[in-house]
Amino acid sequence: MAEPKTVPTKASVKAFLDAKVKDAARRADCDAVIALMQDITKAPPVMWGTSIVGFGAYRYKYATGRQCDWPLTGFSPRAKQLVLYVMPGCEGYDALVAALGSVKCGVSCIYLKRLSDVPRPALKRLITASVAHLKKTQGAAT
Repeated sequence: MAEPKTVPTKASVKAFLDAKVKDAARRADCDAVIALMQDITKAPPVMWGTSIVGFGAYRYKYATGRQCDWPLTGFSPRAKQLVLYVMPGCEGYDALVAALGSVKCGVSCIYLKRLSDVPRPALKRLITASVAHLKKTQGAAT
């Protein structure tokens, strides 16, 4: 079985963002997301693979029994949007996502063009609930 590619690395988050995020407003959004996620998790930002900035970790268990480590929360600055990684399943998840307004969502992703597109308190509540849920249900390491 192949080893996962998305694992914590020693790569510099700052160097990654300096190379990847040229727009000043997008960089300010990344810096604000780092501050928010670090405040919630009490964990430093760490590069996971080549494109995810993650915070903390938990042991993810697939239905097949396979396991891997994954960040409690994180984000990736993509070409057109910021992708925020939060895990569904926390109490009130649908209402927490709805409080963000008109955002595009994946299974465990929130897609934002700009951080100013969502109310910051609502985003903080969602990330906090997601992290708390993972710590409670998945035995998060950090």
